[in-house]
Amino acid sequence: MNISRMSSPNPPLILIVGPTAVGKTELAIQIAEKLDGEIVSADSRLFYRGMDIGTAKPSAEDLARVRHHLIDVADPDENWSLAVFQEAARSAIEDIQRRGKLALLVGGTGQYIRAVTQGWLPPEVQADPRLRGALEKLAEEHGPYWLHDKLRVLDATSAERIDARNLRRTVRALEVIFTTGRPFSTQRGVSDSPYRLIGIGLKRPRPELYERIDQRIEAMFENGLLDEVRGLLDKGYATDLPTMSAIGYRESIAVLQGTMSLEEAKTQMKRITRVFVRRQGNWFKEDDSQIRWFGMGEETGREVERYLREALG
Repeated sequence: MNISRMSSPNPPLILIVGPTAVGKTELAIQIAEKLDGEIVSADSRLFYRGMDIGTAKPSAEDLARVRHHLIDVADPDENWSLAVFQEAARSAIEDIQRRGKLALLVGGTGQYIRAVTQGWLPPEVQADPRLRGALEKLAEEHGPYWLHDKLRVLDATSAERIDARNLRRTVRALEVIFTTGRPFSTQRGVSDSPYRLIGIGLKRPRPELYERIDQRIEAMFENGLLDEVRGLLDKGYATDLPTMSAIGYRESIAVLQGTMSLEEAKTQMKRITRVFVRRQGNWFKEDDSQIRWFGMGEETGREVERYLREALG
């Protein structure tokens, strides 16, 4: 399919979203194979090299089937901010489209997807080292959840969208609020999207999705998650890095340090992942007119392919 022949002034961008464990990876690969596409990952957990099992990163076989972008692009101690991702994703999409292929933006990290598709402009507030240091000290004294609770009082919208365990983002939101005197959630500018978006949403009944999550977590440990985390620590990566607070990594560190049992770690991961799924739902709702939702089943791949061929013209 030669995308350059299409008449729309804006090139098409396929958006595939859905909660963790719904089946985005395999379906996106199938669609990319059928429609001569390439995948741009919008999952912030997949940026980091060496963090494979705990992030459910596509296998080497999957990566060989279709070209993927923005996977394994940073070390765990590098900070890939929203602005860095936005620039890299747009560059990757432009490269794909310039070569006449179809770009698929795939993931479950809502803010990263919106930053690309809605042309977000991050707040122009310079970092304040003294303020940031004071906030980080409060987090050390009282814990990240305490600081997140303070954000909820000042800006409930941002608190709902920011994982309480993501201290870096919580501190940044509070930094912007205290610097400007306005809620962080109201300061994100939006420019016109440079793409003709075709949104695909994938869903499953909640009990089925939770069962898949539980199975995935069990498989992570069976496939060597503890060894993966031990290897990262042996390489010198600190336990307090933002990347190491991702679901599965903090719990694995606790197991390795002897402060949590393996079963307790699994239980906590399953609970937190359920909360994460509900938070994902705040970004992409079933009444969103820009997204066509499909229930996952045996025929979903063919249904999505047929819909996309019609939408692309």
